[in-house]
Amino acid sequence: MATQANNKGTALVTGASSGIGAVYADRLARRGYDLILVARDVARLNGLADRLKQATGRSVETIGADLTVKADTRRIEDRLRVDQNITMLVNNAGVGATASLIDSDVDALEQMIELNVTALTRLTAAAVPGFVARGKGILINVSSVVALSPEMLNGTYSGTKAYVLNLTQSLQHEVGDKGVQLQAVLPGATSTAFWDRAGLSVEHLPAQIVMTAEDMVDAALAGLDQGELVTIPSLPDAADWERFNTARQHLQPNLSHKLPAARYASAKAA
Repeated sequence: MATQANNKGTALVTGASSGIGAVYADRLARRGYDLILVARDVARLNGLADRLKQATGRSVETIGADLTVKADTRRIEDRLRVDQNITMLVNNAGVGATASLIDSDVDALEQMIELNVTALTRLTAAAVPGFVARGKGILINVSSVVALSPEMLNGTYSGTKAYVLNLTQSLQHEVGDKGVQLQAVLPGATSTAFWDRAGLSVEHLPAQIVMTAEDMVDAALAGLDQGELVTIPSLPDAADWERFNTARQHLQPNLSHKLPAARYASAKAA
């Protein structure tokens, strides 16, 4: 049994029973974190917990919860507020959609918003005040590259992931100087069950664009170690993101003025 001597506190990971969440659980346990693992599939969650306890010697607690159910979300919020041992929150739970809006079930889209946006926001709001009060904490929000490319996949899904990115960037402005480390992770196509649940088997994607969950999480944690606010595991040159972000910030001084831009004057004259 491999045991970590150091204890970095407890990481709470949502959507932890498989895929990206399960890899985060493994990697964080090996880094010295105790774990609270949250997911709907309790049997799979408990199996993962048993394996991690045996492999790492860390404490691993499991909580069965469906974060589209308000009562379940409130239970996790309460835990985040009162448990001062929690030093990291990984907001990984999420679902996707691949069909166009007009071909989608709007009730399913609403449930996706509930999980990807509402639950993530509530858990973040529950955890961050404690991190600030203690002057230490890490928040990892799993977004997606579709946050930067709304033409890909379903626009509602893209919108939820743009929200996750925007929230993380805003929190950096709010609490980044208060001991809280923030990171938005933007995976590209990743080989998980996500695609089957979204209605498009991963086998139908070009192999050259699909990353394993293990490689994705390892890259994301390397980005965390390097202090990145936004990590795009597939992006070869970080300067490309910096140029994109700088262009966005360049717009800011001209986004709100008393008068319309001069190019709209002709419409008024007409």
